[in-house]
Amino acid sequence: MEGEKDEDVWREGGLGHIRALLEDDPRLVERVVGETRVWDGRIFGVRTLDVELPDGGRGVREVVLHHGGAGVAAVRDGRICLVRQYRVAMGRMSLEIPAGKLDAGEEPERCAARELREETGLVAGRLEFVGRAAGSIGFTNETTSIYLAHCLRQGSASPDEGEFVDVAWLPVRDVLEAVRAGLIQDGKTIIGALAAVERGLA
Repeated sequence: MEGEKDEDVWREGGLGHIRALLEDDPRLVERVVGETRVWDGRIFGVRTLDVELPDGGRGVREVVLHHGGAGVAAVRDGRICLVRQYRVAMGRMSLEIPAGKLDAGEEPERCAARELREETGLVAGRLEFVGRAAGSIGFTNETTSIYLAHCLRQGSASPDEGEFVDVAWLPVRDVLEAVRAGLIQDGKTIIGALAAVERGLA
């Protein structure tokens, strides 16, 4: 039966199968047929997209366009370096791995190294790419490339003008416990901490 066949598809494994599942499927694809430029700011832009739905109907999607960013999990002796700062959009304090937005045309790894140095003074001998996170895939194309820092040495921090941050070194296991308790909710930080555990750094 068709339902049984569909269920078998979901039971298959391997990266090849996952790539196949991520290929465009005409039964699901929404085709953009019109675009309205709503607003362009210093960090992101807003567009309204007119889309044709798979069944031939029409819909409207509001999207936020962003260059993306990069973040770095720096771990030493089982502790991860987090930046403590106030996030106005959330209306509260936050603990996050060092991160920032890409400059136009900037490579994510270069951005990651720059943000690590500026916010914490840490310099990595090597950065290991661990993944890319889409922060809110339902309405924005923003992605953050996440790295693990290796061969750390301490230099001098130089935060951007108007950027006020503290640095906190916390046990990775405590950070993951804080994630489960809902105290730390930042996606790139969660991925960075999990990557540290996966590689035996915590």
